[in-house]
Amino acid sequence: MGEAKRRKETLGEDYGKEPNLLPWLPVTQQQLQKVYKVVMRGSWVAVFVVLLSWIILRFIGPSFGWWELVSTGNP
Repeated sequence: MGEAKRRKETLGEDYGKEPNLLPWLPVTQQQLQKVYKVVMRGSWVAVFVVLLSWIILRFIGPSFGWWELVSTGNP
């Protein structure tokens, strides 16, 4: 008897269906994919916010005279 037949006998009606990745949390695969897309989009937004903040703090602010950069080296 092959492994597929054993698995089919063991699973019964659930054979061939997508497994529930989080059995303690009643969510569907589509819901998990939506959460994944939102989290990925949010992480990219955060990366661009950090990059934009660095550009403003390092270049734009000093060029408009809003503040001065402090040298950390010896005078």
